[in-house]
Amino acid sequence: MFVNFFIRRPVFATVCSLLIILAGAIAIPTLPIAQFPVLAPPQVTVSAGYTGANATAVESGVTTLLEQAINGAEGMRYMSSSSGNDGSSSITATFKLDRSLDIAAVDVQNRASTAQGRLPGVVQQTGVVINKNSGSFVVAFGIFSPDNRYDPLFISNYLDVYVRDSLKRVPGVGDVLIFGERKYAMRLWIDPVRLAKRGLTALDVTNALAEQNVQVAAGAIGQPPIAAGQLYTLSVRAAGRLSDPKEFERIVLKQTKDGSLIQLRDVGRAELGAEDYSSNLTFGGYPAIGIAVQQLSNANALDVEKGIKAEMARLSKQFPPGLQYQEAFNTTTAVRESISEVLKTLAEAILIVIVVIFFFLQTWRSTLIPAVTIPVSLIGAFAFVKLFNFSINTLTLFGITLATGLVVDDAIVVIENVERHMEEGIHDARRATSIAMGEVTSAVIATSIVLIAVFVPVALFPGTTGRLYQQFALTIAFSIAVSAFNALTLTPALAALLLRHTDREANPIFRTFNRGISGITDGYRRLLTRMEHTKTLVVVLFIAGLALTAWVYKSVPTSFVPDEDQGYFIVLVQAPDAASLEYTSAVSARASATILKHPDVVAVFAAPGFSFSGTAPNRGLMFVNLQPISKRKGAQHSLEAVINSLRGPLGSITEAMVIPFSPPAIEGLSAFGGFTFELQQTAFSTPEALDGNLQKFLG
Repeated sequence: MFVNFFIRRPVFATVCSLLIILAGAIAIPTLPIAQFPVLAPPQVTVSAGYTGANATAVESGVTTLLEQAINGAEGMRYMSSSSGNDGSSSITATFKLDRSLDIAAVDVQNRASTAQGRLPGVVQQTGVVINKNSGSFVVAFGIFSPDNRYDPLFISNYLDVYVRDSLKRVPGVGDVLIFGERKYAMRLWIDPVRLAKRGLTALDVTNALAEQNVQVAAGAIGQPPIAAGQLYTLSVRAAGRLSDPKEFERIVLKQTKDGSLIQLRDVGRAELGAEDYSSNLTFGGYPAIGIAVQQLSNANALDVEKGIKAEMARLSKQFPPGLQYQEAFNTTTAVRESISEVLKTLAEAILIVIVVIFFFLQTWRSTLIPAVTIPVSLIGAFAFVKLFNFSINTLTLFGITLATGLVVDDAIVVIENVERHMEEGIHDARRATSIAMGEVTSAVIATSIVLIAVFVPVALFPGTTGRLYQQFALTIAFSIAVSAFNALTLTPALAALLLRHTDREANPIFRTFNRGISGITDGYRRLLTRMEHTKTLVVVLFIAGLALTAWVYKSVPTSFVPDEDQGYFIVLVQAPDAASLEYTSAVSARASATILKHPDVVAVFAAPGFSFSGTAPNRGLMFVNLQPISKRKGAQHSLEAVINSLRGPLGSITEAMVIPFSPPAIEGLSAFGGFTFELQQTAFSTPEALDGNLQKFLG
């Protein structure tokens, strides 16, 4: 029997177990950490800009052409698109869960390139941008000046030049986005009346701009071929692209019959401003710019957050005087708290299992053997977690916690059978172990296969549900497989070395415990004897139990994953149709001031003009960051309680609907990782009606 090989060679069995632990210990630091497995399907975004066009022109001239080219990509489930009056076109292609995001992006890129020739010339010049969904947001900061020393235009360009690139170099960062970004741009303001009086059109202005704002290659003086005797070659630098507003105002638009020149300043003016004014961000009531960090799909969220905070602390030392930053929201807070609680539960489960084993086996030698197999099985399972590209999340750790009570069963079966033979007269531990293993080896293998067969089918569920529970089921299966290997190698080797024949009844504590267990066993035996005479009653109770189970199953609320306190929530602002950005900003300012009065609120990051479905002047979002969970003890300080307490004060802002809601607690399906919504409600509906519609949509 192959088990005798390990019984005679305990060092070899120990080395095998150490290799398993070593593999798992090496894998653990390299595994990504998240609250849940990645559930969002792969998404590829196609963006283009048609300068000066309205939504209808963008839809017909850009969006439709790109959709026709992209449609039919392998593995694509559906597409969604939006065309804005600001000339923006955005198409999001969503693929099946098992589709590689990199391959999907390449496929979309190739298909979009076939439509390039049919796009308007302006779109071809600016290009079509293909982006992969880089993963969920980790942390975001609000950058502001408390004394209003710097305007958002300066802050945005400072972040673009000095901060964005440094944050991108932090390990695990997928992308860095600037909310409310206002890049420097030269803005030309044309008076149509003055333009018409001079017989000019807007096309004349754009043509003159294209002709006179160019980079010219002036060449060199004294460059071969040239006459003999030339001693120097001098490069010539000519004035290139214009950079000053006064230079733009001197652009010549037309020459009159009398020889005078009509310049841009005669029909308008030029100024250095922002490229886009479609949103107006504030943080704590101050004009601000937001910067948010996305992680790579295989990155450790906690390490990314730690690296980003360290880098921001370093960069902030070089900020101009009066420029500050503050955390707007942090999605890793809930991850850290949930992982910490699960680890605490895991430690408690291991301690309880060891105590229970000690009371039943009643010798430290017998307890030590299954206690050793627990870390081998649990830590070794992470080597397979790494092999299958899983992550450390609440489900895998929950599976490890549940497996704590399962991985010791095989070792206990082996130990009890060895001790039985030793009590029956075989005092040589090695011989007793060999005989015992000959009796239980097949049973250990069979029970382990049965347990694995219970969990493996769960991992084969299709769709998002299968992706959610796949890691949970397979983690348990991995630990059981390692446990079975230990039961056939390390456990018999340790049993042959450590077990001794002892008198358990000598200890009064164990004697009392054994009597209690015997009493419970006898009582249960008598109960079974009596139930044999009341078989009809037993059947009735069994059917009643099934009926009660069915009733509880139907009556208990169901959900995809449980609602959890994320440490932040989002406020939706929707003003009446045709409301201006200034109007929406005023409403957001009032709502922000109301929210900041709540003692559990740390900061409010308001973004009027921005929504998950695109930019719109009558819409806005506010990200509300709460105190850490450790400082919000009690149900009255929970996320739900904070939201409910704010509904009344926010409902009094009647100019627009201001609705707070908690984002879905699903990694990858949060409001920042693919979750989008559209309110189908008229502008002048009541806040209660809008809130009901939103809650109905969120399910």
